[in-house]
Amino acid sequence: MAAGGFVRMPGGSVVVALSLPAPTGEQRVRVLVHAKNRARALTRLRNLGLRAVYLRGNVAPPTPDEITAVLHHPDGLIWRTAAPAPSGDLSVSRPPELWRPIRALLA
Repeated sequence: MAAGGFVRMPGGSVVVALSLPAPTGEQRVRVLVHAKNRARALTRLRNLGLRAVYLRGNVAPPTPDEITAVLHHPDGLIWRTAAPAPSGDLSVSRPPELWRPIRALLA
């Protein structure tokens, strides 16, 4: 199941964030979708071939930085590798990955 959540924008649209397994299966990716409502956001993902995508609850809503990133992207559909679980060792921290268009994930 995908962990994710959504935020309703002042204009009535929503930003949906989902953490999904990567197509290669080795890690997870964070996908952000901007749409008119939650159902349309999930439909956009299903139309791209991600058939088993469901949003249950609001466990991991998008952060303000994620919302800004997806609102400024022309497609309104972006992804990047999900951050690993925090560990006690701070020396292995790496800079955050850049957001990419969804075409780069599905190619």
